[in-house]
Amino acid sequence: MNFDAPVLLVGNGPVDAGDVALAHPFCRHTVAADGGANAALMYGLALDATIGDMDSSPADKVPETHGEIIYISAQDSTDFEKCLSVISAPLILGIGFLGGRLDHELAALNALVKTAQNVVLIGEEDLVFKLPAKIKLVLPIGTRLSTFPMGAVSGVASAGLEWPLDGHEMSPSRFISTSNRTVSPEVTLTNPGQPLLCILPRIHLSATLKLFKS
Repeated sequence: MNFDAPVLLVGNGPVDAGDVALAHPFCRHTVAADGGANAALMYGLALDATIGDMDSSPADKVPETHGEIIYISAQDSTDFEKCLSVISAPLILGIGFLGGRLDHELAALNALVKTAQNVVLIGEEDLVFKLPAKIKLVLPIGTRLSTFPMGAVSGVASAGLEWPLDGHEMSPSRFISTSNRTVSPEVTLTNPGQPLLCILPRIHLSATLKLFKS
């Protein structure tokens, strides 16, 4: 499915009205990952499509309100991964993928670092995205900014953080960088194409989305 504008992707995890109110204004299209259709419809979102193996929304019982049904039966991928394999968009904002079951949340983060798409996942307190090759963020001084490697990471450089990342060999079992803080109104991070997540308070969604504007 090719979209020329940002897509709101609704997962089958925890979703509330605040998530919808925060993310939906930035998106022109809405897609559900399987059972995420239930939350989307609960909050009055018109669905362009529902994608997945339909174990939470059986294909023979899905009403017309679920939009186009894209059934993918493969059991070696999650519904989130199925959606990422089908959707092509300048930006995907995901709600309902963080929180709830820990295995589902970890699987979503794993998929996040593997995709080449621009994806931002929004949770109850934070948002998370895979760091591109280089970013420049404008944030209030003292903003919490965490990074988490999902594999071996090296050669990262930073400016504007209280604890610089330069020179560190990062991995889940070695150095990470949670609860770092900004010490300058402008923060730059350079990441040479490695599986590194950036985590910010969700109130900074607007500043984050500026990173992905073409």
